[in-house]
Amino acid sequence: MENMEKLVRELEIRNFSGKTVKSYVYSAQKFIDYAKGRNMDEDAVKDYVQILIRKQSPSTVSANISAIEFFFKNVLGKRLDIRHPKRNKPIPEVLTTEEVKKLIGATANIKHRLIVKMLYGCGLRVSELVNLKKRDMNFEEGLIYVRLSKGRKDRFVKIPDSAIDELESYSKLGSEDVLFASNRGGKLTAATIQKIIKNSSKKSGIKKNIHPHTLRHSFATHLLEQGIDLRVIQKLLGHSDIKTTQIYLSVSNQTIKNVKSPLDNL
Repeated sequence: MENMEKLVRELEIRNFSGKTVKSYVYSAQKFIDYAKGRNMDEDAVKDYVQILIRKQSPSTVSANISAIEFFFKNVLGKRLDIRHPKRNKPIPEVLTTEEVKKLIGATANIKHRLIVKMLYGCGLRVSELVNLKKRDMNFEEGLIYVRLSKGRKDRFVKIPDSAIDELESYSKLGSEDVLFASNRGGKLTAATIQKIIKNSSKKSGIKKNIHPHTLRHSFATHLLEQGIDLRVIQKLLGHSDIKTTQIYLSVSNQTIKNVKSPLDNL
């Protein structure tokens, strides 16, 4: 059995997602291509990482290291001692509530408008939105069952009260099982969702660089500014670690805006 087949087997028996399997195989293969004619050892990996860090973000390089470490340990039977690069910590861009209103208002298509509302109003990831089935919608209790999201975790999120009637009416249309079907049938792609947000952003006149995840960031930040407990936000977002959710403490400007400068006391 070749190394790549062994790698796929090791990943699949651990129940890694298809996306992760594809990513790990790609990263491992890129390293193997680089290391042809060299010993497959720690020095080769470090030389490869040194090249990557000049071209890619620290988080992307770190993901490559994780894949290569997995490959070495579980396929080659070798252990690596490679330090992951320090990650940049940029503050995610968020929209104001007025900008969210503008974005929704600029989206004329009913399906597209609901997609914008769901991304912001429920804090969903794009992958979660495109995989929603009609059976996942519990309109009586006002809940959405998000199945096998990132990390293969299930969770519930609340349907916004202001969107529940519109969403229920929309869900009764068509014969597809998926909630948001493409015009050709089957679920929408992530690229289509990104295009919808890009078009709405352009029409709204908002100057910020808006993508689908911006709405998830905005959801979390606005909940925090409403006084919702960070642990509740963690649960709604489906974060495994509270540290991931804590980034929104630095995103929220509400506390900073309420500070009175000593200059104003002069």
